[in-house]
Amino acid sequence: MKILFVCGSVEPGKDGVGDYTRRLCGELIRQGHQAQILSLCDKQAVNFVSQTQIIEETPVIVRRIPMGTSSKQRLVLTQRTLKKEAPDWISLQFVPYSFHPKGLPFWLPSFLKNLKGKHQWQIMFHELWIGIERSSFFKNKLIGLVQKQLIQKIKKSIEPKVVHTQSKIYQYYLSKININAIYLPLFGNVSVTATKNRNLKQLVFVVFATIYDNSPFEDFIIDLKKEMQGTDKEIKFIFIGRNGDLLNIWTLILEKYSISYELLGASSEVTISEVFMNANYGISSTPYKISDKSGVVAAMREHHLPIINVAKLWIDRDDISISVKDINHFQKGTLSLNKFSEIADNRLTTVCFIFLKSISNN
Repeated sequence: MKILFVCGSVEPGKDGVGDYTRRLCGELIRQGHQAQILSLCDKQAVNFVSQTQIIEETPVIVRRIPMGTSSKQRLVLTQRTLKKEAPDWISLQFVPYSFHPKGLPFWLPSFLKNLKGKHQWQIMFHELWIGIERSSFFKNKLIGLVQKQLIQKIKKSIEPKVVHTQSKIYQYYLSKININAIYLPLFGNVSVTATKNRNLKQLVFVVFATIYDNSPFEDFIIDLKKEMQGTDKEIKFIFIGRNGDLLNIWTLILEKYSISYELLGASSEVTISEVFMNANYGISSTPYKISDKSGVVAAMREHHLPIINVAKLWIDRDDISISVKDINHFQKGTLSLNKFSEIADNRLTTVCFIFLKSISNN
């Protein structure tokens, strides 16, 4: 099967959707399919370029159209790619801000409609529209309304045979505008390379990447200290990746309660994998209801790391009920370090199988 993935940007390590797409392409190639990437609005490309990027020892052909390219030239370059490659499927990896800096790619529906070929369309919705959270600013709700209309126009313009999303919340809100999306779990962007070599005298919690605001972290630490009373294990936190501006607040809380921590900062995939494999628990500050769209959660799941969600209360407009069985949703006074279901299977090979099964049935 020949599949062309279309996304915004594809500079390694600079764009989460680009990294996701490259890993999926690599796995498809290893399974005997032909898969390539075309980035339509590449933030890092200066000129149109065709290059080979290596992911997990697999070469992936990538064509990159710079963001500043004129609409006419973008269409010419894309159509030239389609004519040369003649894919069976085009997979649109959709995030509104990938195709326009303000998240309003008005050009996209007609652009996609004008592409000629015998291909069928699949869409992966990584993001929908802003303003789904009930407490969103009025401005965001207005922008979100326009983004929703753009999504409806895209659907009408290309009539996708298959639609996927990695979020149960998104699946619900897509259904409200008559788009039936198949749930496709999110795999992580950190390859599992390490082996287990834990320090049995420590209970290690790992915090990876961005820390989000209004997390009840101090409440969690108070409950954790109570939970660990009477044990001889030392509690330790490891912070890895770019944790953001709130890192200092979290470390001050740890110092207040005499808990040790280590700051590793931006690290290689090999180091991240080693930390994950040898930690006891992962901490996620992404709101519980949307935790299945978190790359951090996905990477921890792939490493079979039990996850505790320590995040602000996030209520969507319809306040639908979402249960993520393998994530321990922390609420003050209820902490249990043993309350975990079997970790969801979101390995790259599993997700690739679901993807292929979906498009093979159409």
